[in-house]
Amino acid sequence: MPRGSGLLELLNAPHTWPLSASAVFAGGQTSIFSPKGTPAHSIFTLSMFVLAITAGIFLVAGGALAYVLIRYRRRTADSDHEPAQVYGSNQIELSWTVIPLIVVVVLFLTTARVIFSTEHANRPDGALAVIVIGHQFWWEFRYPKIGIVTANELHIPVSDSKASRPTYLEMSSADTVHSFWVPQLAGKTDVIPNRVNLMWIDPEASGVYLGQCAQYCGTQHAKMLLRVYAQSQGDFDKWAAQQLQPARQDAGAAEGQAVFLRNACINCHTIAGTVATGRFGPDLTHLASRDTIASGAIQNTAENLRKWIDNPSHMKAGCLMPSMHLDDSDLNAVTAYLTTLH
Repeated sequence: MPRGSGLLELLNAPHTWPLSASAVFAGGQTSIFSPKGTPAHSIFTLSMFVLAITAGIFLVAGGALAYVLIRYRRRTADSDHEPAQVYGSNQIELSWTVIPLIVVVVLFLTTARVIFSTEHANRPDGALAVIVIGHQFWWEFRYPKIGIVTANELHIPVSDSKASRPTYLEMSSADTVHSFWVPQLAGKTDVIPNRVNLMWIDPEASGVYLGQCAQYCGTQHAKMLLRVYAQSQGDFDKWAAQQLQPARQDAGAAEGQAVFLRNACINCHTIAGTVATGRFGPDLTHLASRDTIASGAIQNTAENLRKWIDNPSHMKAGCLMPSMHLDDSDLNAVTAYLTTLH
């Protein structure tokens, strides 16, 4: 799907406008020209080098063309006979063969150097490992050494020159081909069924970095968004400790929990500490602690959550979550329950 199509789809959806506007116009947060990580800096430097070479080629070729058009334009005093023709020039033929060949070789070698230096970088002992699984149309994140499972919002520690701690992402797909791309942190990497691809990111500053599935994967490809939360080591440790705790819920949410557990919700979702152990949809144990739902497309508010449960396809057409057809009483109860899952 063209990038413009996804942008128009986001902007034309009134229920996602508050989030979509900030995501689209957030000061270049999805631009490769504002790198915040080592792989992204390498890509930016390479891009500037390629741009400089192509700009030079354009200026030389365009300047030569402009000179010829002006210098040898037809004048009134010119005779009608054809000018003298030159057939073959070894110097010219060598120049337009050798010079492009040199340019191609230089671009190939510089690109290969960036690829190999990124792919074969030494993995430090303190690197964080995260398993990334692409689904239609959301992201699952598993922290195997910590024991955390979450969705759509990737939390990682900041890595600086004094305390390098990159995050290594082991990526695969549960269905079709996806592509993980956070432009400010690294280049895109395809997420493919029955194959594990590896990439690493090391954000140099705290903040939220926005990304996108960069491979068309179905009707909701444009809303398969990414949010990477880069935090200080202390803040990341606090987040991890909170995620490891049982979901905190209000005593008054028992009715909503009962509605959740007696419906088909438990076939697709997990809530730790309950009989809900589904793996088809996102883990909801700490749903209320997330800023967004629907893979970053919708702000996580009680109102939006209620609309989502009632009719997901109305907010994200083509998503695989069915409408639960709950009456107002059950819908209010299950919404209240889910908003307590911190």
